[in-house]
Amino acid sequence: MLLGACSSSGSPSDPAKGQAPVDRSNWPAKTPTSGLAKGLALPLEAYMSTYADQVTVDTALRTLQTRCMSEYGFAVDLPRPGVNPPAGNNSAHIERRYGITDRAQAKKYGYLLPPEQRKHTEPELPDLPDVQVEVLTGHTKPEPVAAPTGGDGSYFGSSEKTEPARAEHNGKKLHKGGCIGWSQQQLQLNELDAGFVSQLASRSLSESRPGKPVGKAITDWAACMKTKGHKSADPFRAMEQGLADGDGATKNAIALALDDLDCKKQTRLIEVWFKEESAIQKRLINDNKDQLATVKARMSEVLAAAKAVK
Repeated sequence: MLLGACSSSGSPSDPAKGQAPVDRSNWPAKTPTSGLAKGLALPLEAYMSTYADQVTVDTALRTLQTRCMSEYGFAVDLPRPGVNPPAGNNSAHIERRYGITDRAQAKKYGYLLPPEQRKHTEPELPDLPDVQVEVLTGHTKPEPVAAPTGGDGSYFGSSEKTEPARAEHNGKKLHKGGCIGWSQQQLQLNELDAGFVSQLASRSLSESRPGKPVGKAITDWAACMKTKGHKSADPFRAMEQGLADGDGATKNAIALALDDLDCKKQTRLIEVWFKEESAIQKRLINDNKDQLATVKARMSEVLAAAKAVK
């Protein structure tokens, strides 16, 4: 939920786009509308911020950060939330949680995301002068970090090569954590909340994999793939193989992806895995009901505070 750390709600590639209306038509649906994961939602998703709510919070952060920077004499054009939406509605990534699930996409792009969704993984941030970075972040400007998918990376996040920012600028004391830290405080963001839910979701996925139902479904899937000439041990290995094949959308990668999906459908792999993980998540929710209730309450409070920012 950190706008200045290349938020999950995306950013514009140039200042002009930052002023254009955000196109909500490309935003992800609450649940997948096509493919083998159509309509699926895991129990823990109820404790995850939806994309629409994320954009609301990030927009408020952007407003607060811009206002804060102006108090130091800087007019900045920070990334606009909602411009480059991701593939999924939240951090569960149900569309690809058990490997690829959408045949229409696979037929065109193999294991790659559609081009419009790939933009989300390519942060494009304004190259602010050193002093503005210090005021915004609370630390000095580090060397650019290469992004995983290319691009210039981000200097907003923490780095071993940064130093604490100057104490003040133009006679005004800098906020702890810069304008980013100040904006988070205004909304009372608790970074640990999302991390806690993500940890539970990661645990449910890892616990469901070795269970007998999922194990049998994967074994059946692998046997199906073998009849089609593939030696993939599980859907994730198939995805790795497909992405390693040229640009991920070669003829061979697309053929592998389509066989992968056919075998998933034949063995009901997605259905079985989703059912098993859902059961585990329900248990985890019951075991952590008090803390999760607190997380959900704070999410509502943060959202309300974000909506109040004008």
